[in-house]
Amino acid sequence: MAGKSKSSRRSPTAARLGRSFGLLAVLGAVLVLAGIVGLIYVAVATLTTMLLFGWLLLIGGVVGLVHAIQSRGSNFFWLAVIVAALNIAAGVVVLRLPEATAAALTMFAALLFLTGGLFRLAGAVVVRGPQFGWTLLQGALGILLGALVLASWPHSSLYVIGCFFSLALLFDGLGLLAMGIGGRRVVGMVEEGRVA
Repeated sequence: MAGKSKSSRRSPTAARLGRSFGLLAVLGAVLVLAGIVGLIYVAVATLTTMLLFGWLLLIGGVVGLVHAIQSRGSNFFWLAVIVAALNIAAGVVVLRLPEATAAALTMFAALLFLTGGLFRLAGAVVVRGPQFGWTLLQGALGILLGALVLASWPHSSLYVIGCFFSLALLFDGLGLLAMGIGGRRVVGMVEEGRVA
């Protein structure tokens, strides 16, 4: 009975905020679940990521082409047509050859880790700033990660992209879950203080 009277005194704004934060927490839980499933089935996550990437390129290219046709008289018409055509072509290639695309992107990611790690190491040694230890550690980890991915390439292309994508989903989901739960608690505490 007391709980019922407390909820009936709740303002419509607080109720709407509470529902919004609740939906945010639900979205976070779904992303966490998707990230965990992706980490269990990394090869499927890699293939799914490549297919999503291909469709995004294809749809973006078609939208860009429509936009370019609508702005035929502008100075950037041909540039927009070329960019849209490249997006469409890349989307078709990714959709037709997702495994080869995953291998190429994995090689690119490994090279980025290696060069980024080398630059961080060199910068840490040359500058020797207040974050010297952390920068040195970041550089060493980047080189190690790049070398590990390259050592088992092209086999690593089956799991690297799916693993990264799944980890991103997991951490984004945890962040949204924490924000939703925390937001609901804050709204409840503010509402209790207002009623008191």
